[in-house]
Amino acid sequence: MESKNNDAYKSKFNSIDELKSQVGNELGLTDWYTMDQEKINIFADATGDHQWIHIDKEKSEKESPYKTTIAHGFLMLSMCSKIMFDSYELNNVGMVINYGLDKVRFTNATPSGSKYRGRVSLMEFDANPKGAKYKMKVIIELKGQEKPACIAEFLALAYKK
Repeated sequence: MESKNNDAYKSKFNSIDELKSQVGNELGLTDWYTMDQEKINIFADATGDHQWIHIDKEKSEKESPYKTTIAHGFLMLSMCSKIMFDSYELNNVGMVINYGLDKVRFTNATPSGSKYRGRVSLMEFDANPKGAKYKMKVIIELKGQEKPACIAEFLALAYKK
């Protein structure tokens, strides 16, 4: 699955069948977003994960190899929802829901204040009488970094109207 380009774009599909034809292709690339400390702190409060490497700037500057706070891996994973909404649109369906994940890797830390964007590709598509189950690969890239922050294989269910 290769990228069409490095400019943000969003694919739009008018039916489940149109999406099916895109197996093996990239569906979209988002604009750059900023992972700020406020978002990291809110996630820490929501999950109860207040590990110092995420929320203590002074300690992180002294003791962390990143020299600043970093986003939680699961925060980056949760950003995949927005990334998918911003990279493709599936119309004329009853609903689309998350079904699960096949594989997730956090391959690089996301420092507070860094820029990230997402690439979404369609890996698999299985039609069924109610609609389809499909797998998308989401790669969260970090601006100025070779290694992405996260690579995840998302499963979704699309239901016909």
